Amino acid sequence: MAEQGHVYTVDEALTHVGFGKYQCFVLAYAGLGWVAEAMEIMILSFVGPTVKSEWNLSSTEESLITTAVFAGLVDGLSGRGAGSGHVFLSWFLEFVPPSNRGMWMVIFSSFWTIGSVSEAIGAWIIMPRLDWRWLLGLSSIPSFILLAFLGFQPESPRYLCLKGRTAEAHRALEKIAQVNKTKLPNGKLVARRSTLPTGERAPPELVHLLSSNGGNKTTEGKSGLSLFLMLFSSKLARTTILLWLLLFGNSFAYYAVVLLISELSSLDTRCRSPLMFSHHPQDANLYIDEFITSLAEIPGLLLAAILVDTAGRKLSITIMFTLSCLFLLPLVTYQSNILTTGLLFGARMCVMGAFTVSLIYAAEIYPTSVRSTGAGAANAMGRIGGMVCPLVAVALVANCHQMTAVVLLVVVIVTSILSVMLIPFETKGQELSDTVDFTSD
Repeated sequence: MAEQGHVYTVDEALTHVGFGKYQCFVLAYAGLGWVAEAMEIMILSFVGPTVKSEWNLSSTEESLITTAVFAGLVDGLSGRGAGSGHVFLSWFLEFVPPSNRGMWMVIFSSFWTIGSVSEAIGAWIIMPRLDWRWLLGLSSIPSFILLAFLGFQPESPRYLCLKGRTAEAHRALEKIAQVNKTKLPNGKLVARRSTLPTGERAPPELVHLLSSNGGNKTTEGKSGLSLFLMLFSSKLARTTILLWLLLFGNSFAYYAVVLLISELSSLDTRCRSPLMFSHHPQDANLYIDEFITSLAEIPGLLLAAILVDTAGRKLSITIMFTLSCLFLLPLVTYQSNILTTGLLFGARMCVMGAFTVSLIYAAEIYPTSVRSTGAGAANAMGRIGGMVCPLVAVALVANCHQMTAVVLLVVVIVTSILSVMLIPFETKGQELSDTVDFTSD
């Protein structure tokens, strides 16, 4: 075998070729998937109240429509290739050099904000002139564009290398270098370094993931069930459970805040003091509040970009979730329309930042052999959080239980904070290959 200095890993190859035109193409395609999902989620805020009125639905029936949408998005064990926005995020991560990975993932997440703001503007324009059916139809356009280009979606060189298809991985890396107008390092591509000196590349908290012979094994031929069960091995069970709690609370909090905006904007005046609140047309309030609060995701992404590569993933999530609780707590009592919108703006800004960093953390935390399965399963748990949140943000608030809804939301966020604090390691600054693959305890 070639000497240590004459071999290189996928991470080292990606670092050498840098972030260039090729990654921009991948970013554009994966980002469109993220836009499509954001539009699908945001549309619930506008369609829900309208459909409830048109079809004479109860609050529970309205919340179940939203729950059904999230149930359809659960795809936890999906592999690479087209899928939900979360799968696109994991796929994009495979092409990003280790340096400033957090920053690029935050940039990727900005496509979510593009989708959210676009949907808010589209609803503002389309709903008063046409109806919600037109809004649904136009919102499906990004998904059709994704399908048209599905055949051109490249496979991850890291995944190919893991599967023992080193020649294919090398060709994929050569293609990246060619498009970026650079060259690969001299030497031979290997799945991983034969040794991983403690203290040089892997932090001490990652050492417990390494098994004595795990570095020489691959997951070639492993079934989806086998890969899923690996998430509960003695080395990963704690991380898996805590990550599931984090992603559950992460999605619950984000979608609950989004749905709270529409519910509090159209809240029946019988739940409020008529002396404090004047009556405004429901639709006008809804469109204005949704548009204003959707803009909160821009400073939320900027906050995440500042914190993710400085404070690290865990501390960033903790800080932003804590701030979101401070914005939500005043809403345990009825506030004026302006103050309510301002508080929800701040809450959505912070929750969006925590949401973004949590997805980055989930995509980084597992070794390549189970990364897609691990991140997908965690995101599926997040979808369950999305399924449950309408029962809080829609049903409770619509039935004049705003205090209960807000308190429950804060409890979920605090649980997420505790979960991320207990996860045993940080991924800031680590190459993905530093989390060594293994197949047995």
